[in-house]
Formats: sequence, structure tokens, C-alpha cells
Amino acid sequence: MDRNKFTVIKMKIKKIIENLNKNNLEAYYLEKKEQAVECVKGLMHDGDTVACGGSQTLFETGVIELLRSDKYHFYDRHAPGLSTEQIMEVHRQAFCCDTYLSGTNAITENGELFNVDGVGNRVAALAFGPKNVIVVSGYNKIVKNLEAAEERVKNIAGPCNCIRLDCSTPCRETGFCRDCSSSGRICSDYMILKHQMIKGRIKVIIIGEELGY
Repeated sequence: MDRNKFTVIKMKIKKIIENLNKNNLEAYYLEKKEQAVECVKGLMHDGDTVACGGSQTLFETGVIELLRSDKYHFYDRHAPGLSTEQIMEVHRQAFCCDTYLSGTNAITENGELFNVDGVGNRVAALAFGPKNVIVVSGYNKIVKNLEAAEERVKNIAGPCNCIRLDCSTPCRETGFCRDCSSSGRICSDYMILKHQMIKGRIKVIIIGEELGY
């Protein structure tokens, strides 16, 4: 990345880190995705029960591989051969886990997290349940405000995830949201996290690279 562009990005991230902390979200900045695993390890304990939301970022940073190590008891929603009901049971187990990990659809400049789910497992766990929550995000998730966050979901995150999940939705074919009523729609449950009442429960790691959708 161009050095001058990267300098501007870092200045914006610094301000967002400050705003996340004001909102009781414990925030961290990493320059490279390779640093993510060590940072995440430092925010968990050996032997923790852990679970995760659907997140391309967790795969790209190597965090999923970390969770699958023998250090943790991982409720692995991505384990091969799981039936739909077994996956739903993993989602339910996540509410009682020690640490829950997730990506995010958007982070506003005011330090708010904006997320949209299909069945609501991820937004529910972010709001309540797991004792410790770690959100990992590339800088590309940063947006001006909540309106821009919703637009990002409609025109980037939603279509990309529908292609990834092979959903039968209009955005899978066109690349932009049609606010559909499709049976395959994954934009069902909307959540804005403006503040965390329990100080230190939610950690947000922002990485200075483009990651995920």
C-alpha cells in the first residue's frame, strides 16, 4: 500500500480506537494480519470454551486454525459433515462459552458496530451470553456513519456472503441489494452496538489491511 495512504488510514483508525474505548469497547490496532493470532491468544485463556460467528476474516487471519488447536474446547460450526440441526446446536452452545469470536460488517467513525445476520446467532452472542467477545476486523470495514454501514452491507457484505454461501437471492446475481423477500435472504436481523455496559467484555481488533467482506 502507498505510504501516504497508509498514514491517513492509521490516523483514522487512531480516532476510531479512541471512540470505541469511549463506548466501553476495548480496542486494539494491528498493522498486519499475521499479528492477529498472537493478539487473540493474549485475550483468551488455555482451556477456554470458544465459539465463533461466520467470518471470512477469522479464516484469513489464521484465527480459526488457532481455535482448532488443542489449547481450547472449540464449538466448531465449520466442522465438516454437520447437519443443519447440529449447526444450530453449536450456535446455542455459543451463548454459554467463555470466549466468542466474530468479524463485523462495519465499524463507524463514532465507534459503533453494525451487523446483520440471517438467523441471528452472531448478533445475539455479541449482545449477550458469552463472557468474553473478540471482534476482528480489517480497516476496510470502517465507514462514516450508520447509514454508510447499512449501504456497505447492501452493496458489499451481503452480495459477497450470498455468493460464498450459494444463497438464492437477487444480490447473488446482480451484486447489489434488492431488499428481497427471497427464502434465501440472509439480511434478517440488524444490530447496532453503540455501547457495552460490561467494561472489557467486548474487544475490537482493527487490522491495517483489507480483510473479509
